[in-house]
Amino acid sequence: MKLLILSGNPKSDGLCASLEAAVANGAKSSGAEVETLTFDRLTRCRVCKDGWGTCREEHRCAFGGDGFDAAQETVRGADVYAIVTPVYWAEVTESLKSFLDRLRRCEFMTGALQGKKVLLVASAGGSGNGILTALEQLDRFCRHTGAEIYDYIGVNRRNAEYKRDAAFAAAKQLTVDN
Repeated sequence: MKLLILSGNPKSDGLCASLEAAVANGAKSSGAEVETLTFDRLTRCRVCKDGWGTCREEHRCAFGGDGFDAAQETVRGADVYAIVTPVYWAEVTESLKSFLDRLRRCEFMTGALQGKKVLLVASAGGSGNGILTALEQLDRFCRHTGAEIYDYIGVNRRNAEYKRDAAFAAAKQLTVDN
């Protein structure tokens, strides 16, 4: 059993990093293998040709030489997923959004995520506003790719302690259920 964490977190510490750790530790506690992908070096979708290019016909990005091809293969090799991101301006981080946009085009309703379970975690460090819209954004990604949403976890600085426990428990159960 392999859980892949798709991380939108640009930092190595803080609230979101603690949630990633909780997800990883929960999955590992059930014996799952865990890998984390980050996307700070990938470029945004270039919307080639008529808006689809090779992504629609061949399920690959024409500009995948920036590391996208390797990341897509890693996604294809996982059994279950967790998408963990801080909330910036009521959305997922720009680097994660860019990756998800490209992946959505290449895996639209036929690919790696079809029927697979995904745990969605969004953390807002300040007011906590924007959590719902970020989770809605991730929900749309899952619906476009055919992924099955396992759970939604919205975290802010006031509920972080018990939501870390929830993230641990959800990841553990996700890897047991599959």
